[in-house]
Amino acid sequence: MKLYDVVVVGGGVSGTVAAIASARNGAQTLLIERYGFPGGSLTNMGVGPMMTFHAGDRQVVRGIPQEILDNLVKVGGSPGHVIDTTGFVSTVTPFDVELMKYVLQKMLIDSGVEILFHSYLLGVEMDGNKIKSIKIVNKSGEMTIKSKIYVDSTGDADLAIRCGVDYLLGRPQDNLTQPMTMNVRIGNVDIEKIKEYMLNNPTEFRMVDKEKIIKAKRLSVNGFYSILKEARKKREINIERDMVLFFETNTPGEVIVNMTRVQRLNGTDIEDLTKGEIVGRIQAIELFNFMKRRIPGFENCVLISTGPQIGVRETRKIVGEYILTAEDLISNKRFDDCIAKGGYPVDIHSPDGENVVYMRLKEGSDYDIPYRSLYSKKVDNLLVSGRCISSTHEANAAVRVSPIAMATGQAAGTAASIAAKENLKVWNIDVGTLRNILLKQGAYI
Repeated sequence: MKLYDVVVVGGGVSGTVAAIASARNGAQTLLIERYGFPGGSLTNMGVGPMMTFHAGDRQVVRGIPQEILDNLVKVGGSPGHVIDTTGFVSTVTPFDVELMKYVLQKMLIDSGVEILFHSYLLGVEMDGNKIKSIKIVNKSGEMTIKSKIYVDSTGDADLAIRCGVDYLLGRPQDNLTQPMTMNVRIGNVDIEKIKEYMLNNPTEFRMVDKEKIIKAKRLSVNGFYSILKEARKKREINIERDMVLFFETNTPGEVIVNMTRVQRLNGTDIEDLTKGEIVGRIQAIELFNFMKRRIPGFENCVLISTGPQIGVRETRKIVGEYILTAEDLISNKRFDDCIAKGGYPVDIHSPDGENVVYMRLKEGSDYDIPYRSLYSKKVDNLLVSGRCISSTHEANAAVRVSPIAMATGQAAGTAASIAAKENLKVWNIDVGTLRNILLKQGAYI
């Protein structure tokens, strides 16, 4: 049986970047992904744009994530980083879903990563505190995979929990997670009409900066408060949201509406996940009809798609060697073992209401993510990346977003390659060496 150096389970953007980083650093790497394409929430949940690579005017997510963007721009798949006209963050990064799949796949292949699509994790065989092998299932049947080091990039800590790693689920008082969202992509939207309405009705929006709106390469909108309130009062729409939120995509006149809200369900429970898909799709069509009937600029819009699956914001987070907290982020706590940075604020969509709780960072500030949040000492040869890293409910509401997930992916993949090469437990590698490699390969730490 073939022995890999590194196996990454989960081919979302975090796992994809982890696999690329691992392979580029000399490890024989396999990526296992349940869909027929990489990209995770960006390609299978209708999520967009990416937000944010920046903390104020400074770009704090670089390295492989920025390389992905550069490649997208080259093939016409993104306008690059553009101003966020809602004012929530400094920049957002729209992209084309199909070109994202293509760019990620090409980068994986060019880096020498082996790929198994349409494959699910089935089980794990342990030898004491070490993963001996994992079992996956696909159209060929069951397969046993062996590796020196494993990276759990499933988003749900699927591999970690099968190894006995402790985890947190949702908020501590009742384990409720942030709501799921079925994003809706809508085309033939009159962006200029929306801009005109915003400029004439500034109190109806989160922020209206006339110059930014007029010059915006792509428009982001948070508002239409009165229209939504009236429609909810008349029961024309029954979604628990207090604002209309949408973002223009790579294609001018096309937007992703991020408004549906499916609450009190657990994204790791199959019955809840099924219910979420059903309710989310009902809400999505209700939302489309509301937008077309009520929102200026959407009069002639057309429904393009929902994601292949509902968007899941939060499920399990491992209990690692260090649990990252909101206080760490807000206070800009510095860690000697920092392996990634972020600038996205704490953004908690209520698990049981219509509101969103924000915890803002100091203007232009960033925060550290420590290496110790990527592993538990319960398993010698396992790292995690993406939204299942060791973090509280509140902190996870910041570090779950795709640019930061990619940054932790680059760190996890690089660390895995070191551990495999030196036959070390993942926490025994030299963090200084890891940091130096990350810096040399373009990361910002």
